[in-house]
Amino acid sequence: MNRKQFLILVIALLVLGGAGFALFWQDIAAYRTAGAKIGARLLPGLKVSEVAQIRLQDAKSQATLVRKDNAWLVRERGDYPANVQGIGDLLIKLVELKVVQSEAVGESLLPRLGLAMPGKGEGSGMFIEFKDASGKLLASLVLGKTVLKKDPLNPLPGAQDGVPAGRYVLVSGAKGSVTVVSDPLDGAQAEAGKWLARDFFKADRIKTLTLAGAGAAQWKITRDEEYGQWKFAAGGGELDASAAVGAANALSGLSFNDVVIDPKPEDTEKPVAVTAETFDNLTYILKIARKKAGGDYHLSFAVSGEPPRQRVAEKGEKPEEKERGDKEFAENLKKLEERVAREKALAKWTYAVSAKQLAPLVKDRAQLVAAKRK
Repeated sequence: MNRKQFLILVIALLVLGGAGFALFWQDIAAYRTAGAKIGARLLPGLKVSEVAQIRLQDAKSQATLVRKDNAWLVRERGDYPANVQGIGDLLIKLVELKVVQSEAVGESLLPRLGLAMPGKGEGSGMFIEFKDASGKLLASLVLGKTVLKKDPLNPLPGAQDGVPAGRYVLVSGAKGSVTVVSDPLDGAQAEAGKWLARDFFKADRIKTLTLAGAGAAQWKITRDEEYGQWKFAAGGGELDASAAVGAANALSGLSFNDVVIDPKPEDTEKPVAVTAETFDNLTYILKIARKKAGGDYHLSFAVSGEPPRQRVAEKGEKPEEKERGDKEFAENLKKLEERVAREKALAKWTYAVSAKQLAPLVKDRAQLVAAKRK
């Protein structure tokens, strides 16, 4: 080997060594960058007070939550009032969450962690974006698979594969850096129906209850006092007391599964009407129709009437008893008026209510007649 060849070999070794040294420091820098994120906030620039719109989207559903006139609404349900508590919990969690792990992951590997954008094949996650009142994007991210933690001491069958302990997250603009947070974020759901406020009407202290269908009354029951005995209004048979109480109580504890947008009459059977008159001078009229495909009923309602504004004093009432009774009556009247105002605001929507809840109300008259004693 001559001197020239030796110099060429030395130069080649120096070049290769320099390249290897550069790659080594590049890996060290990437490691340090990832490590620096541990303990940092997931969304450091997001402020709860600035958020006016949240959109959640997965492979099947989408929910858009909008703040308007100091109220949160669900756009996919005709601007129905949203669950403010649920929205607040999600926002506070995302603002306060800190990174517990950070790794550089190539785009081709994102579907394995459930971090692909919705609509781009398998392995898609849940995309969430936050905007302000002007529509400016504040932050966005993709929630991926839930991180499970093994717990050998947990006796529950569902804990055999591990219990939810965190979640993979890809924050927009993170340049392929996948993070893990210590909360599974179960409250983040893309189904619009999950974000509805669950306040509903409540017809209590019922005086008369009527079921009508096809233009003719099927049955009407009544009672003279709030805790009195129920009876058929027109006579004709002994009323089953438990069936009457079940029908009346059904109206004081109804809940709904979802809000129906653009209900079509051809999708349901012929509706029946339930009318409830209360001792508070309120009248509730319900229109109930079962879906032809089975399952839930479609229910709409209206509220009318005004509660009495003066209390009838009891016979022989003492002054201190009258003062206490009047105060209690005024407090209850205020609560009742506020409740009726909320109910009237909710009366413009149609609701999907489970058949089980409405079963006591839609019984035939024969089902309300007490069985003959042997």
